[in-house]
Amino acid sequence: RARPWEKRGYRYSYDMLGEAAYTDADAIGYFQTYLDAIRVVGLASKGQGCIRSAGVSVKLSALYPRYEFAKAAHVHQVLYPRLLQLAQAAAQANIGLCVDAEEVDRLEISLDIIEQLAFEPSLKDWQGLGLAVQAYQRRSRAVVDWLVDLAERSGHRLMIRLVKGAYWDTEIKRAQEAGLATFPVFTRKLHTDIAYLACARSLIDAGMSIYPCFASHNAQTVAWILAYADQQQHREFEFQRLHGMGEPLYVQVSERGEWRPATRIYAPVGGHEHLLAYLVRRLLENGANSSFVNRMVDDALPIGELVRDPIEQASHHDYAPHPDIVQPLDVFWPRINSKGLDLTDPLVLQAVQHRLQVIKPNRLAQPIIGGKALAGQRVALLHPADTTQQVGEVIEATAEQALQALRLAVAAQPSWEALGVERRAMILEKAADLFEQQRIMLMQLCVEEAGKTWKDAVAEIREAVDFLRYYAREARRLFDLPLRLPAPTGEDNQMVLRGRGAWLCISPWNFPLAIFVGQIAAALAAGNTVLAKPAEQTPLVAAAAVRLLHEAGVRGDELHLLTGDGARLGKAIMAAPNLAGVVFTGSTEVAKLINQQLAARDGAIVPLIAETGGLNCMIVDSSALPEQVTRDVLASAFQSAGQRCSALRVLYLQDEIYDRQMAMIQGALAELKVGLPTHLDTDLSAVIDQEAQQGLLAHIETFRAQHKLIDQLALPTDLPAGHWVTPTILEVSGIEALNQESFGPILHVARYSVEKIDQVVDAINQKGYGLTLAVHSRIEMRWRRIARRARVGNIYINRNQIGAIVGSQPFGGQGLSGTGPKAGGPHYLLRFATEHCISADLTAAGGDTRLMGLSDT
Repeated sequence: RARPWEKRGYRYSYDMLGEAAYTDADAIGYFQTYLDAIRVVGLASKGQGCIRSAGVSVKLSALYPRYEFAKAAHVHQVLYPRLLQLAQAAAQANIGLCVDAEEVDRLEISLDIIEQLAFEPSLKDWQGLGLAVQAYQRRSRAVVDWLVDLAERSGHRLMIRLVKGAYWDTEIKRAQEAGLATFPVFTRKLHTDIAYLACARSLIDAGMSIYPCFASHNAQTVAWILAYADQQQHREFEFQRLHGMGEPLYVQVSERGEWRPATRIYAPVGGHEHLLAYLVRRLLENGANSSFVNRMVDDALPIGELVRDPIEQASHHDYAPHPDIVQPLDVFWPRINSKGLDLTDPLVLQAVQHRLQVIKPNRLAQPIIGGKALAGQRVALLHPADTTQQVGEVIEATAEQALQALRLAVAAQPSWEALGVERRAMILEKAADLFEQQRIMLMQLCVEEAGKTWKDAVAEIREAVDFLRYYAREARRLFDLPLRLPAPTGEDNQMVLRGRGAWLCISPWNFPLAIFVGQIAAALAAGNTVLAKPAEQTPLVAAAAVRLLHEAGVRGDELHLLTGDGARLGKAIMAAPNLAGVVFTGSTEVAKLINQQLAARDGAIVPLIAETGGLNCMIVDSSALPEQVTRDVLASAFQSAGQRCSALRVLYLQDEIYDRQMAMIQGALAELKVGLPTHLDTDLSAVIDQEAQQGLLAHIETFRAQHKLIDQLALPTDLPAGHWVTPTILEVSGIEALNQESFGPILHVARYSVEKIDQVVDAINQKGYGLTLAVHSRIEMRWRRIARRARVGNIYINRNQIGAIVGSQPFGGQGLSGTGPKAGGPHYLLRFATEHCISADLTAAGGDTRLMGLSDT
């Protein structure tokens, strides 16, 4: 297909299709494909040299399944030797090899690799090393300057392909989700066009150090480059266009009366199964309303408007960002989004390391009652991933101290409520600010005490901050003014919400900060006082959170910390007559026990808000994208060592795809790293304690005897003594084989026939768990049918590479993302409130107002 165009003077660059590899087998396959392509193109080039010959483009993510910043050491050990071998083959064939640009978070590591290649002795005389630079990145000019400097230092004439960029939508969404300070890309197409021209000028000005390759379908951009190159008398460059696009534009270029620069066609090569992601990217890139390719076919658009100078156009809005693209911290406006921490930025990591050396976390968790930390016998707290390491100490509260805290909380509740909802909300928002100021300290405690990875620790702090701001916002909306109710003529019916009293908040260890703070924030926002009972395993995190809440303005009598044994303290408090309610997150068994204890007491019925985990499932049919299924399965089943109430426990795979999908999942599983949570490249660490470890290992042994062990990661031999359970996959007949949740990195997989999909959903429903369900399908009728039939709170539908949350969670629950406020938050707040319904009869003689009734609901 290339030969007719080559006869017309065009050159080619072959883009070997294949997105990120998910398994090492995939990576080896892509490597061999690249190597074969280099050999074939080299033979066809017949010694024309790197510039005149066709070239080959490669993606680094296809050469190693974990091409990530956190895995930099492994990238250099595994990926780099493969790329070097490809470069040596290209050098031997004397053709160009271009490393394609990918997502923003991979830029730093790709530049490191290019620099290392540039100084390889075996490539000293080769002038075909190339790199794509994305002008939509705000640091594109800096990258170009760096590459010019590299070319001069290394003696290589680098082939730089300047593109505008094909991952814009992804980068915008990721920055918003991650809570970054701003976007890594420009928000206006005009600004990208300007950056492209600035980069093009730098590449032309670099002279013979760089061979520029200008990839664009924009006539204004092409004309500007031609004019500037003529002005600078620089003719050592080429244009590039996509296969099947830009033909009319480059016919004009090739028919210029004066000197004609060469044009290279960037052509995708591969099978149909690899084409979808490529085509979707090109549609998004060139199908946007602001795209030149799109606007060019609009006959109503004057040519003068089509080719206006982008600098002149941008000056009309003073080069401001696009107003309709919400900045990351404003995505939930008027609530401020929690700030993220970009762990792929070396400068951020450097700042974190410096902060870790400076801060000295309080490593003693004491009962805090009435604002005073109490003394007592100290018990050591050990690191779950290294039980030889003590991370702190805890003093356990007594039952008498717990009852004293309850009395103080009951007495303080009227004054806390009297502050008003605005003042309470402001205190919670100040606490959120303090949490962000102290996030490195909080993250360190989460890593050491709960065994969280750094990535999970960032999400943990963000979720806690989101809870504080979310409940502050919702409290203003719900509690500020009376709600006027419909009424007959002459009546004024209103509903006002008030706090119930003193609440006991019992939180788990798997989200030691987020859920702990979420419970407290909701109760305080509604005008209640709180006795906070953290998990026995994570009191240091809880104590740090309480101290920050006190610093924000919550007084000591309004929030108490009760460290120690939950059963002993809970039994004493729940028997007290002045307790207003209990909120609990944890196992279903414990929730039932609390319910029984509350039901057995005398006096008024005490409400219980219980959020428990369960047997969460994922249903995958034959239309699903295998790579995306693999990514989601590994994240949901094994992130946080599977210690999430929303974690995937049972995976249903349609018969027709079972073997292929499992092979990919197992290949991706082999790339996970089990290790110390303090290491940035660790994917999952130890489980929380010895009891959890023993229970999980017993479950694995029982099921491998009764069912089938599909795969289990080997435990690295260099790890210290800890509560280690490695990711394990077991095959079962279905969810009916499980009687309870195994809270750890264990995935159960079952086959199903598509004709029996209703029976699969019914079996899930019969288990009585209803937290989350995931569905991977591109068949709308099927996923809608499952969504209607399933009795769960959160349903994650993944269709055509688009994820959506449908349905609602009645009283909260961790979504699949594990970040952000609980779904159904307003309902959660209402459960903390007493609804005072006031009916005022205004028809009485003389206009007197008579109070007709005051009832508590």
